[in-house]
Amino acid sequence: MLPTELLQFRVKAGLVEPRRLRPTTANLNLAADLIGVFEDHLGKRRWELDEAIRALEVGRQDFKTVRALAHLLTGMGTFEAGGHVDPVHVRAKVFELAQAHVPSRRQTPHLLEQAARALSSGSPLSAADVASSLYADLSDQQTLVTFEPPAALELIHRYDLAQAQGMLYRAYSLVITARRNEPARYKQLLKYLKFFGLMVTVEGDAEFGFTLTLDGPTSLFGSTTRYGLAMAKFLPALLHVTKWDLSAALKPRKDLSWVDPGDDEWSFQLTSEDGYVSHYAPPSEHDSALESGFAERFAKLQTTWTLEREVDLVPVPGGVILPDFRIKRGDASVLVEIVGYWRPEYLRKKFELLRKSGRQDVIVCVSERLNLERAGVNPSDFGERVVWFKGVLHPRDVLAVAERMTGP
Repeated sequence: MLPTELLQFRVKAGLVEPRRLRPTTANLNLAADLIGVFEDHLGKRRWELDEAIRALEVGRQDFKTVRALAHLLTGMGTFEAGGHVDPVHVRAKVFELAQAHVPSRRQTPHLLEQAARALSSGSPLSAADVASSLYADLSDQQTLVTFEPPAALELIHRYDLAQAQGMLYRAYSLVITARRNEPARYKQLLKYLKFFGLMVTVEGDAEFGFTLTLDGPTSLFGSTTRYGLAMAKFLPALLHVTKWDLSAALKPRKDLSWVDPGDDEWSFQLTSEDGYVSHYAPPSEHDSALESGFAERFAKLQTTWTLEREVDLVPVPGGVILPDFRIKRGDASVLVEIVGYWRPEYLRKKFELLRKSGRQDVIVCVSERLNLERAGVNPSDFGERVVWFKGVLHPRDVLAVAERMTGP
């Protein structure tokens, strides 16, 4: 992400619009030049890299764009203290030896040679090695040791997304309307919500869409931006959900001279059609071998039923259910939830949510290998909608239950 001073945006009628870079020849060339600078400075000190970046800024009015692109590239590299000896140990030895001499620049070469002899173990050190290691752990003295160069267009996509993320730093509420999606997309979405400590309330239905409401820093933590930063980190995960709209309420920045002092609130709007690109890895199609095996076996059946991965969220008081599959035949539709190999606390929550949902159209497939007694759950609560299986979940067993539930 970008620091606040590198965010560029405009506000029109209370609506915040982050700056985006069009993939013009000039912008692609700028991105390529910066990537080349980083590649040329592998193995060199950070201060040398910083000087090369500043040279690219000379005479440019868009110097903030240069700095923002460079900041993103910095996150794609690794900086470490150079040399073969820990700088902390080098400084300790040099300062220890210096105590025995009257301060004098003429003593410096002698001190460095003494320190080199004292610190040598295995391969010998020179006075120059000691001098280069003395402050090698300071930020500007660190060495760029690895760098994974992106394509120029990829860097521009990262810039656009980073500017959008920056709009959420000061968000105090965020509402997402999610349409029908693959369960893997929803599951990744909810996984990241939990990972970043975001609290969400899910409401709605398949016909009108599901609304996910997130509280922000003003309502929870006063003026801190900690929660807003978490929302910003969450945004790349949202991009993997195929159909959604986002609306965020922001606290206006009063530190900018061009901001209308009468503004009480800004709004930031985003949709899945805006063309932002995520750098987070996309979720796998199936969460487990159980699911993928079930889908493969179902595809080989000669049946009038069809299997769908595109399943709706099922909001439940205290949580949400994401069924693994939907099987359909004409107007008949049944959800399929596979409960495989999980910890007792997960099982307890899973079955509690299934009970709370009150849904009578969910087939619950339960592995006989689970220690349900230890988890304190009783699948018999779901009556004839339970399908027991051992190592393999057979689609014919599930379809037999679906037939009973929906009729011939």
